Amino acid sequence: MTNYRKLTSAEIGILEAQMCSAVDWNQVEVAEGFLPETVRHTRFSGKVRLGVFSKEFSLPGGFRKPSGISFATLHNVTVGDDCCVENVKNYIANYEIGQGTFIDNVDIILTDGVSSFGNGVEVSVLSETGGREVMIFDGLTAQTAYIMALYRHRPEMVARLRKMIGEYVEKVSSSMGVIGSNAVIVNSGYIKNVKVGDYCGIEGASRLKNGSINSNKEAPVHVGAGVIGDDFIISSGSNVEDGVTFSRCFIGQACHLGHNYSATDSLFFSNCQGENGEACAIFAGPFTVTHHKSTLLIAGMFSFMNAGSGSNQSNHMYKLGPIHQGTMERGAKTASDSYILWPAKVGAFSLVMGRHISHQDTSDLPFSYLIEQQNTTFIMPGANLKSVGTIRDAKKWPLRDKRTDPNRLDQINYNLLSPYTIQKMLNGVAILKELQSLSGSNSETFTYQSGTIKKSSLMNGLKYYGLAIDKFLGNSLITRIMNSKFENIGQLREAFVPKSSYGDGDWADLSGLIAPKAAITVLLDDIQSGVVTDVATVNERFAHMHRMYYDYEWRWAYRIIQEYYGINFATVTAETLAGLVNRWKESVVGLDKMIYEDARKEFSLSMMTGFGADGDEAQRKEDFMQVRGSFFESDPFVTSVKEHIRIKSELGDKVLSILSNL
Repeated sequence: MTNYRKLTSAEIGILEAQMCSAVDWNQVEVAEGFLPETVRHTRFSGKVRLGVFSKEFSLPGGFRKPSGISFATLHNVTVGDDCCVENVKNYIANYEIGQGTFIDNVDIILTDGVSSFGNGVEVSVLSETGGREVMIFDGLTAQTAYIMALYRHRPEMVARLRKMIGEYVEKVSSSMGVIGSNAVIVNSGYIKNVKVGDYCGIEGASRLKNGSINSNKEAPVHVGAGVIGDDFIISSGSNVEDGVTFSRCFIGQACHLGHNYSATDSLFFSNCQGENGEACAIFAGPFTVTHHKSTLLIAGMFSFMNAGSGSNQSNHMYKLGPIHQGTMERGAKTASDSYILWPAKVGAFSLVMGRHISHQDTSDLPFSYLIEQQNTTFIMPGANLKSVGTIRDAKKWPLRDKRTDPNRLDQINYNLLSPYTIQKMLNGVAILKELQSLSGSNSETFTYQSGTIKKSSLMNGLKYYGLAIDKFLGNSLITRIMNSKFENIGQLREAFVPKSSYGDGDWADLSGLIAPKAAITVLLDDIQSGVVTDVATVNERFAHMHRMYYDYEWRWAYRIIQEYYGINFATVTAETLAGLVNRWKESVVGLDKMIYEDARKEFSLSMMTGFGADGDEAQRKEDFMQVRGSFFESDPFVTSVKEHIRIKSELGDKVLSILSNL
């Protein structure tokens, strides 16, 4: 802790000779080692504390500038060691500035009254008219926001959660703002009631009001030119650039907003990207991406989502106002010029093409195509399971997690297949078989949720879902076998018995966290009853669920495998297990071959249209190869699919060998 002392009369004389003044010099204190020569043309008001200024800043272009204060007015400000504060056109008031911070060419930076710095702001997410407000705060996670917004059927629990957040808000409220150490604030305008974290860069921002920028050394935040933000929190590692305007928004870790993006009453969680377009009252779970100027996301819940150009939704029907909302479950995406009339619910990892106005709920038909033709929605169940794009997305998300903060807020499960999606496939199989039964085997089309399923699509859906179910259940079974120690079939049967307390029943996707509903319910009960009393504990409980995922998954798979295949693990034979492993091998290879053939389409002659300008077919192929880097057989993704087939086949053979020796 720095010890401060009063200025000497000699130091005051030097400061006054350098055009400095103070309302009361007795209110100005300095650290030991302070050199008055480092402060010029500065006015002091209220209680001011100054550090020792001996550092030299190296600026872009090779220019060097010494630390110190010049051409500034400071009111109730502490300036840490080795700071540079220059060219403050108006004044800085009621701030503590950490060491090594650089402030130059700013208009005004002030804290006015007691502020919570964006904590406690109510964001009217999903419903613009209210009813699903989320109180934002520094430690908000996608999971906490999810239960606060969507579990309104548990008002007492929500009230308890809001009370916890309110206690945190009260704790961080202050009449003094903070600008952290080694921050940079340059060429910026109006900054009021904003907490600025360590190593933050604010360059050219127009207006920032009532917010927290939670930057740190491991994950700095950058706020760029022309940015206007009111009532906000920006989490570590995020970038907000190039004329973005936002109000009443939470921006999670490692997000990027740029190119004049506009957002109001919206939540953006880890690794979201928003450029050019507009967001209003959206719940953007992890990896929600929109890049296009013509795209509007409104009153919807998304995650792992990519919005095509011209994507749009309507959140009301011009009767009772903007009261409707919609959900696109994880991994769902929209093609260019798509439109959805809310309310609607799109199943996980589905693709939406065209304009859809019939309020479908396809949540039990995941991995589907929803294609509009002549105002009719045609549903192709499971078609996205064989898409090379789906597998590419699943591979890229973990690699694109840009969070560098060791304290990761959101819990993110990247698994494409999980109890959450497989249970929906099991539901989907039952739905498709029921449609067959009700309409008869001779029917060429089937009606479901105001949409149409062609007979060929229905049959393919049953096939794709069957392969995916076999693949997932086989994965769980083989993992259990490979991770267990046993010498005979009896010991293996014992190893199959789950140890986890949770896993049975339905599962939920809490905007990135996949967990059993039973485990979630216990946490909500503990919040409601007062067992859990603070938001840090809530976040840790969600983190624990995330860590326990594979234990929970096996308990779920243990029951489903027995029901689905009609076996009993207590009496299962090695021969029966070998049959399941062979079934798994067939499903893995079958799906990979479909993906392989889908990838081949990207290398057809029609895909080479536009390549090889002014040349013949041979030149077109050569140009294509030079741009794309390879032909089909040597493409990195294609080779990875072939390698996956080889590895899984060898794994299957290894497990079969183990079982044959029991």
